[in-house]
Amino acid sequence: MPLQTCASVPGRAVSGLHGLPRFNAAPAVEAEAALLECYGSRRWAKRLADHRPYPDLEALLAAADEAGYDLSPSDRAEALAVEVSPGLPPDAPGSAHLALAAAHAAYESRFGHVLVICLDGLRPAERADQLLAGIRARLAHDPEHERVVTADEMRRLARGRIIELVSSQ
Repeated sequence: MPLQTCASVPGRAVSGLHGLPRFNAAPAVEAEAALLECYGSRRWAKRLADHRPYPDLEALLAAADEAGYDLSPSDRAEALAVEVSPGLPPDAPGSAHLALAAAHAAYESRFGHVLVICLDGLRPAERADQLLAGIRARLAHDPEHERVVTADEMRRLARGRIIELVSSQ
């Protein structure tokens, strides 16, 4: 299994509505379902689906960001509940897998949810180190600061997934 990034997390593959015109024209229930694969909040997905059509990808991404900022704590918790903790590539050393498993357990115990981190834009060789460094650094955050960081990472995740969703294929 490759290292997970924003848009490519196992169990979170985005599919079905390639191309912005197709997304804009899809029935609301289909658009909402596709958006839920991008960010697991029903309120967020409904808001974006209800505001279609979008003239271009930039407008859709701006609307997604805005909707993400307007979510309640329960909306964010709903989205976090369907996220998967990022992992390492299978060929990473066993000690790295053990260290990451311990760090994930400590993170979930401290903050009550899985770690979300966007690794898009990094070369594959950089991702494992960034993931391990990121989780270690974030364990030092106080809960309020980590809430803000997590919300930002969730918006970044959603952006990557939306781009995948509407990319023409």
